Amino acid sequence: MLINLHVKNVALIDDVELDLREGLNILTGETGAGKSLIIDAVNFALGKRMKSDVIRDEADHALCELTFTVDSDEIRDKLNELMIPCEDNTVIIKRKLMNGRSIIRINDESASAATLKDLAAVLIDIHGQHEHQSLLYKSKHKQILDSYCGDPLTDITDKLSLLYKDYMAVKAELEDALTSGRDTGRAMELARFEVDEIMRAGIKEGEIEALESEYRRLSNSKRIAESVDLVHRISGYDDEAAAGSQIGRALSRLRGALEYDPALKDLCDELADIDGLLNDFNRALAGYEDSLDSSGERFLEVEERLNLVNHIRDRYGDTLEDINDYLKKQQEMVDKYSDFEAYTKGLKKKAEDLRGEVLKLSCKASEIRTKEAQVLSSEIKEALLDLNFLDVRFEIKVVPDEEKLTSSGYDSVEFLISTNPGEKMRPLNEVASGGELSRIMLALKTVLADKDSVGTLIFDEIDTGISGRTAQKVSEKLKQLSGKRQVICITHLPQIAAMADDHFLISKEVKNERTVTEVVRLDEEASVRELARMLGGVSITENTLKSAKEMKMLAINII
Repeated sequence: MLINLHVKNVALIDDVELDLREGLNILTGETGAGKSLIIDAVNFALGKRMKSDVIRDEADHALCELTFTVDSDEIRDKLNELMIPCEDNTVIIKRKLMNGRSIIRINDESASAATLKDLAAVLIDIHGQHEHQSLLYKSKHKQILDSYCGDPLTDITDKLSLLYKDYMAVKAELEDALTSGRDTGRAMELARFEVDEIMRAGIKEGEIEALESEYRRLSNSKRIAESVDLVHRISGYDDEAAAGSQIGRALSRLRGALEYDPALKDLCDELADIDGLLNDFNRALAGYEDSLDSSGERFLEVEERLNLVNHIRDRYGDTLEDINDYLKKQQEMVDKYSDFEAYTKGLKKKAEDLRGEVLKLSCKASEIRTKEAQVLSSEIKEALLDLNFLDVRFEIKVVPDEEKLTSSGYDSVEFLISTNPGEKMRPLNEVASGGELSRIMLALKTVLADKDSVGTLIFDEIDTGISGRTAQKVSEKLKQLSGKRQVICITHLPQIAAMADDHFLISKEVKNERTVTEVVRLDEEASVRELARMLGGVSITENTLKSAKEMKMLAINII
């Protein structure tokens, strides 16, 4: 349920905050007062676009903030699914517009527009003129019926969707194989050649790195040999000035001095260790020098092998893993097309089997839709009668067609209606006016209230094109619906406003030489005066006040 709405710096709205409660929340006000701004702000907070020019003059941002109580398992599950933290069973959505971009935060965590829209779908349902017009489209009819059918249908359509995806994938593979069949020979020849080339190369794990390292060493063998020879001469014993000769001479002198002073023993031992280490180093260095291949034969072998490996890498992938992946793909192609006829035959059989399973589930889904369509039709008809559709007939037509398979089955669903005696049933888009569409939507929402877990419904323009007795019937239906869900309704009809559990007035005021939109909760007396204004226009007379009070009393008695 929506418990707080906060809007700041949106067009004429400077800073407005509404605390909302259960039941029927009514918003009224004169034309141009800013009623549509409230709905626009809610829509923006829930993910819809808002132009930057709506930011109030001299403000650097617009802010829309909604606070909901979490009162259903579906909302909790959605929050967990979206990994949104929730404390105290509260969801706070903040959306700020500034410099042409918006910032979204849900419970103080940054969120994407996609996450916001996903969450909004389980929190609130907004119905304006666009939503009413959606009833003209058959796709909406199927969506409504499926929602009414609930879990029994959902369990089937979830399985159906997965099977249908598999079926379409196999079907696409078969069509691709048949289409490209004429090119199979050339593709097979190339695949076989590439598999053979990679296999003959026989590149082993770690070989690429080892070859590159050895090539680097062999290609610089002369420089290495010169450096090693120089080091050998510097550290060896062949020259009196060499390190080995100098350390040997120093060790001999120190041993001579040791005869006269035993305190030199540790130093003598340390120098002997150094001499031993240098000896070992020189032997190892000589061994390395002897191992250097100066013939060039090994260099040619490595160069030739590396050229082959690099050729394979250039064609099939830089790493051995890439090369093996390509080899696997081409080997699969060779295996697959080795017997093209058997391959396509197998695909056809698989597609037929999957289609059969899809049709079975589609049949089960169709049976559920057909059965529930009769029940829903009857309930909608009763709701329409309550909304002053006299002599109305309403039917939900479910037509199965195996040639029109989709991920949800093969049914097409269409709402048919007759609003006058003697007229045949026709599609909504042929007979329903704007006012009738809004009442049909209200009837649907009333019927679906027990099936739908969304806690808040907002109606804008629900009273389009109605008056008199019809307006009274609509007000009663809204009141009935508000017993099951929180309802927020913007209206210009006093019959609807009289039913309010909470009545808010939207008005324009001039403050500090600037026009601002304000929203206030009306007490009983102020609500009656607003009803009188709605009944009589600018002038509020004793008669209009009396009529407004009577309308309030009538609403209480109906409730």
